[in-house]
This record gives sequence, structure tokens and C-alpha cells, in this order.
Amino acid sequence: MTRVLVARLDSMGDVLVCGPAVRAVAASGDEVVLLAGPQGAAAARLLPGVAEVRVLAAPWQTSTDRAVDAALVEEVAAIVAETGVTRAVLLTSFHQSPLPTAMLLRLAGLTDITGASVDAAGGLLSTRLIPGEDLTEDQPEPLRALAIAAAAGYAVEEGDDRLAVDLPADRSPAAPAGPYVVVHPGAAVPARAYPADLHRAVVAELTARGHAVVVTGAPAEAALTASVAGDAGTDLGGALGLADLGRLLRDAAVVVTGNTGPAHLAAAVGTPIVSLFAPVVPSIRWAPWGVPVALLGDQQAACRGTRARVCPVPGHPCLASVPPAEVADAAERLMGAAA
Repeated sequence: MTRVLVARLDSMGDVLVCGPAVRAVAASGDEVVLLAGPQGAAAARLLPGVAEVRVLAAPWQTSTDRAVDAALVEEVAAIVAETGVTRAVLLTSFHQSPLPTAMLLRLAGLTDITGASVDAAGGLLSTRLIPGEDLTEDQPEPLRALAIAAAAGYAVEEGDDRLAVDLPADRSPAAPAGPYVVVHPGAAVPARAYPADLHRAVVAELTARGHAVVVTGAPAEAALTASVAGDAGTDLGGALGLADLGRLLRDAAVVVTGNTGPAHLAAAVGTPIVSLFAPVVPSIRWAPWGVPVALLGDQQAACRGTRARVCPVPGHPCLASVPPAEVADAAERLMGAAA
């Protein structure tokens, strides 16, 4: 059986949106070894079709203080030797290059390597897609990843482009007894975050309308989630691992969040999403995929397409201009549509 290295080296959400491409490779009968970064490894372990997960902190792809040196070359060579992979499919977004990974894999002895690169790849890629020429750039990330898998020779079953994760079937013990809404206020970078005071007002508005609200976040966001939950919501900040968060999102009536990894996790479990989406990256590429979505935020704001990590416009108007009542209205519309 052929073992294939599928690489996605950045964050949790980035790994989740590659799930359909991973399944396409696995459906061929090949075994998938998913090479993930430290931030995406937990999500990689939830993807259907993954036989093995390996972790690489790649300095060109994620925040890490490791050096680019002989030890890094040796680490990649060891991964190739130990896993027995004989080909690679490198999944990247439009702003990323597969070439550093391809170089290390070539040094490790792999010659069958597929990726998408706007830069000339020379002999680094055996199959190269050229973004903007034979790869459409303004398309959702799951479809971009599927296109790269298809270029590597993996058939994509029509309609099988949904996100998915493997989770225990039972309800999360952290979930309220009845219907509930999840509000996830955190974001990896400030430019993508709906203001905390407005999030708190959303929680208050939803609970005033009779909805139970659970607030989630990473351990480092405990102060934020406590503030947003206030006296009205239930604060679960830092209390859940990724699989437990997935179960909580799966059984929610609707999820309110920004452009975050948990937005893609909510999509993977099939829950409608109110997406407070800052246009610093294009929503056509990064909005939640495959579930009902209410996209809020000024998508034509001056920050559009800047990839800014800190909002370059005073007052953060693309999201701060969205009233909490509008967020609550959108959540109720999605709940009504799903009923």
C-alpha cells in the first residue's frame, strides 16, 4: 500500500479545511500520513482518513524559534524514513509557498511531490499548479485543497467537499441540558476580533431573549471569556479540549464567532454559524464552508485584503459597526431555519 505525506503546517482551522482533500487521498486506497504544525496537530488527529499524524514546527510556516539548520533537514528525513511515505501532496493557501517543504522532502529522497506555487519550482515539484493560471484563487479553501489533490491524481467524488471530524457520539458533559448558543469571542489576531464589550452585549441580548449561552475559548483567553459571559452566560473558557469543543459545537443551535479555527470546527460538525468576519482576508476563501452562515461585518471596509494582524483603521469599523442586536437577530434566523 502506498503511503502519502499530506502536509498542512499551520493552524487548526487551516488543517480542518483540508479535510476533504485528505479524504480524497485516503479514498484511493493510499494511506495518509498528515504532516501538521504544532498548532494544527490536534485537528489533524480528528480528520477522517488519516492513518498517522506527524508534527513539524516549520519556521517558514508558523511562529517558532527553531533554526533552519541541519537538525531540521535530519528531522524531515527521519519522518520520511520512519513513515515509509513515497509521495507528497503539499497543501497551502494562496499566500504560502510549498517550496521550502518540497526542498526538505527532496533532500529526504522523495521525488513525487505535488503543490501549488506562484514561484517557479524548478525540480522541487513534480506536479505544479500555477495560482491564477491553472488554479483559481478566489475560491473556498476546501476547494483549493481539493484541486491540489486532484492534480496529484486523486479523484474527487462529486459533492464530497464537506468538512468533517471524527468525534464521540455522546453529548458533551459541558453542554447545558436544553438548547443553547455558543459564543466564541477569541481570535488569533486582533484585526479579526469583534470587540469584547460588544460580544458581552450579544450574550446579554441572547439571554434576555430566552436563549442559554455558553462562552468558549482557549486557556489563554480565560479573562476574555469570563468578561464576555458576565452574569448571563456560562463561561467555559479554557475548560475544553478540541474534541470536547467539537461535541459542544455540534450540539449547539448556532455558533457566534469570528474568522477562527472554531468557526471551521463548527462547520465540520454541521452547526449554523453567525460569522463576524473582518475582511482583512477574503470571505470567499475563508468564510465557514458547507453550513448555513450569516456573514456580518463590512466586507468593503478600508482594511479589505490587507492581511493586517492589527486593525489599520481607527475604531475597527468593519466589525465594531455591527450592533449586538443584529448579531442576535442573525442567530435567531439561523435557529429558525434549522428548526
